[in-house]
Amino acid sequence: MRVELPPEPAHFVNRHDERARVLRAVEEWRSRSRPLVVSLSGPAGLGKSELAYLLARTVQDRFADAVLCVDLDDFRLDGVLDPGDVLAQLLDSLDVEPALVARQFKARCRQYWRRTAQARMVLIIDNARYASEVVPLLPASGGSLVIVASHGPLYDLEDGAALGLPLPPLEDHAATELLGLIVRDERLASDPAAVRALVSLCDGLPTALHVAGRWIRSHRLRPLSRLIPQLQGDWEERGVPDVERIWDASCAALSDTAALLYRLLPYHPATTFTPESATALLGLGPDRCEEALEELDRAGMLVLHTAPGVPGHRRMRLPGPLHAHALRVAQRTARTGEVQAAQARVVRWYVRQAQRADLFAAGPRLVVTDRVDAVPGAPDTDLPDPGHAPDADSRTAAEERAARWLFGERHALFGCVRLAHRLGMDEETVALSEAVWTYALDHPGQSEVIDVFRLAVDAAVRHGASAAWLVRTRCQLARPLWESDRFEAADDELAAAAAAVRLLGNGTRDRKLAASVVEFHGMLKGARGEWAEAEGDFARSRDLHLAIPNPYGAMLQTYRMGEARARRGAFEEARPLLVEAHEAARDLRRERMTRRTGFALAGALARLGRSAEARPLYEEALAGAQGRGSGFDQARVHEAMADLAERDGRAEEAQTHRRAAHEIRRRNGLE
Repeated sequence: MRVELPPEPAHFVNRHDERARVLRAVEEWRSRSRPLVVSLSGPAGLGKSELAYLLARTVQDRFADAVLCVDLDDFRLDGVLDPGDVLAQLLDSLDVEPALVARQFKARCRQYWRRTAQARMVLIIDNARYASEVVPLLPASGGSLVIVASHGPLYDLEDGAALGLPLPPLEDHAATELLGLIVRDERLASDPAAVRALVSLCDGLPTALHVAGRWIRSHRLRPLSRLIPQLQGDWEERGVPDVERIWDASCAALSDTAALLYRLLPYHPATTFTPESATALLGLGPDRCEEALEELDRAGMLVLHTAPGVPGHRRMRLPGPLHAHALRVAQRTARTGEVQAAQARVVRWYVRQAQRADLFAAGPRLVVTDRVDAVPGAPDTDLPDPGHAPDADSRTAAEERAARWLFGERHALFGCVRLAHRLGMDEETVALSEAVWTYALDHPGQSEVIDVFRLAVDAAVRHGASAAWLVRTRCQLARPLWESDRFEAADDELAAAAAAVRLLGNGTRDRKLAASVVEFHGMLKGARGEWAEAEGDFARSRDLHLAIPNPYGAMLQTYRMGEARARRGAFEEARPLLVEAHEAARDLRRERMTRRTGFALAGALARLGRSAEARPLYEEALAGAQGRGSGFDQARVHEAMADLAERDGRAEEAQTHRRAAHEIRRRNGLE
């Protein structure tokens, strides 16, 4: 059972009526295909998220499959949410392999519904703004519970929300109880008037009470009779709203380093951050950043975050109201150039990490931007180099860890591209887009990717001095365009890339880029089903690679030529090309291409009736897929082996492979 709940809060009071109503609704719910939806609404700071987590823990034993959490604010880019991206995250949490996640939004919805049709799960959806954001995420099971937290009521969710619970502020007695649990200080009992004054200032908001309690604990030597009135008078003089006063006081008590980090964190390119990325933002080294983060944590001004990412990586965030407060503090107190310097520093840090992850996940490949040096005072994230791995399994694990980092940090990378473009950092914008390319190959169908590549094209045009950037960024943009059936737009980008080729020099990299543009024209034609014309482009691209010489590029184009012939049904003509590509990939020790070419060759041999030659290649491909834990490749190989067994009259073996492929697809919500 997968459980994505944060640690239980140390103190939680009241909300007895709300808890009882939810438990009663769970007991009475009888729908077969619609989940029970509970909506918690109210202003920031009321403890909606904590109540949602508490409810999930209370009923966890009734829902045997999973307890999942998604914070929609983590998926917003410039305030806009892509629900398809949230679905991809949920499918990942439900153990659907990334390569098997459907590309198109509607298909992804159907996959999610199939995967959850029989599920007994709890899903917490935090920071929802509109019902339209919630509806695609509802499991297709009456045995599931969905808890939605939002600032305001989601009126247009009434067809799906069985229980709407607007949360009021805590009453004074409950607020006083919570404050006592947080502080545990005899001064509270000795000065009830001061306690009433502080409770009144907190206005029934649990978040404010937690911050106030920590603030009281930090001033243990002052009597409340003097402390509270002095503080209240100061707040009233400044005229700041109630809760803002408490946060201002907490901020004023921070050390200089922690205060600097606090006012910089709202400018981090993603809503969540790691200690390493916070260190890059701060620019004062890991020790001082760690101390500042610990100080902010003790002050209750940041929280640990549960979003999936690279195993072992700690993630945290500023809670929404504090994020807004920190931004206001920065606007009032930041020194000239402080924020922009921090943003530029964190962008360069992300460029370096993305380049490392790209290299480790995809291996050496053609890039058009220089490698970024380590950012002074900002350590690299922990990504092992596959080139230093002692064996094949360790190498594969390192490659997958790097790919997982790209996936887990995708929102930060997207945000960095926008930030770098806004700051006029053209080279960094292009460099980040090259790393996003590797992510996009493994996770097609993401709408944000097209925006990233458009900004990279714009940066290359704005820079105007690198034809290589123009070629690369146009090609990168073309692929997701044709994958979303926007063929004419893709054609336009490749035409612009071909025009930029004429501005290239005659160096090795420039010649590789020229060959790449020809290859992309062929891939676009293949996407249109024009395989004969595509093969001609692949042949021309291969000739260009042979002339450089570039053995890897020549091998890849040989494979594409063989694949194009096989697509046309010319299997006898495809076979020698695929044999050549397979042997070349093996000689070059490119494991991914060895597997791809071997599988393609086996398919051609099988169609030619050469089962004895095809079978060991399929078995090798299946063993490789099983070793990598790739369900996508396993299902594909099982189906191919089933077809081969049927041609050879081995019905029982064919059925075994069909069942194996079906089980993988069923487990991933595809059947």
